[in-house]
Amino acid sequence: MAEAPAIVAEVRTYFKNKHMKPNLLVAIILPFLSLWYPAGRITHQATLNPEGPDRVFAGDNPYRTIGTIPLPAGYSRVALDSESFGQWLRNFPLKKNKFVYLYDGSLKKNQAAQFAVLDISVGNQDLQQCADAVMRIKAEYLYAKKRFDEICFADNSHNRYVLGPARDRAHFKRYLDRVFVHCGTLSLEKQLHPVTSLNHLLPGDVLIQGGSPGHAMLVVDMAVCLATGKKIFLLAQSYMPAQDVHIVINPGRPGDSPWYDLEKGKIITPEWNFNGGQFRTW
Repeated sequence: MAEAPAIVAEVRTYFKNKHMKPNLLVAIILPFLSLWYPAGRITHQATLNPEGPDRVFAGDNPYRTIGTIPLPAGYSRVALDSESFGQWLRNFPLKKNKFVYLYDGSLKKNQAAQFAVLDISVGNQDLQQCADAVMRIKAEYLYAKKRFDEICFADNSHNRYVLGPARDRAHFKRYLDRVFVHCGTLSLEKQLHPVTSLNHLLPGDVLIQGGSPGHAMLVVDMAVCLATGKKIFLLAQSYMPAQDVHIVINPGRPGDSPWYDLEKGKIITPEWNFNGGQFRTW
C-alpha cells in the first residue's frame, strides 16, 4: 500500500487541477488515511488548515492557564495549599494556539492528541521527551520557589544529579540537559513512590510506565464532584520525538474531554495506555 503522504499528494494534485473545493478534498482523503494508519495509532484525524493545504489546523486556545480550563457541571477543583506544586501548575500559562511543534521547529504529525499546549520551551535537541518533560516541570517549580537543594534526579544506577551551587538560568538549562541524557522513564519510576490509594492522588503526581520505550504523563489538575465525591484529572505529556508539552484530550469519553476519571481500570490516552496502578508521587 502506498504511503499516506503520497496518497494525499496525488489526490490533492488531481483535484486541484479539477478546481474542487477543500471540504470535498478532505472527504476524499480521510478514508485513505484511515486505511494507512493502524488501529489505535491516532484516535482522531486532524483537519486541514484552511489557510494552507500543507498544514494541519488545531485551532485557537481560549484558556490562559491550566486552572481556567472549564469543569464539567457539578465539579469543583480540589483544595490545594497555595505553595504546592499542584497550585503552581494551575497557574501555568498556556499558549494561544493548539499547535504542537517538535524540537526542530516542524509540526508534529498527529495534531489530534492535544487539548491545549503549555507555554514552555522544548529546546532544539531531541532531549525533552516524556519523562524529561515531567522532570523539567518539577524542576521549574522548585527553581521558581528557590528550593534549589531539592532539585535532584537519579539515573538507573542511582547516581544523583543535583543542581549545584551555580543557579543562573544558563547553568540550570545545562543541568537539565544532562538530566535528560542520563534519566528516563525507568529511572524516574524508581525515584518516585507508588500512590497507595487513588483517593490520595493529587495534581503534580505522575502516571508512568518505565521501559524502553516507556511513557510518563503529569497530572496537572484535579476536581471532585460535590454530590458523589468522584474525582477527575487532567494529563499533560511530551512524547517522542521531543515536542511541546501539551494537555491531552480524552479519546474514550469525548463528552468529558479533556478530563479523565479514576473509576476505570485502564487509562486510555491518545498515544499510550496505562492502568490505575501506575500512578507515582514525589
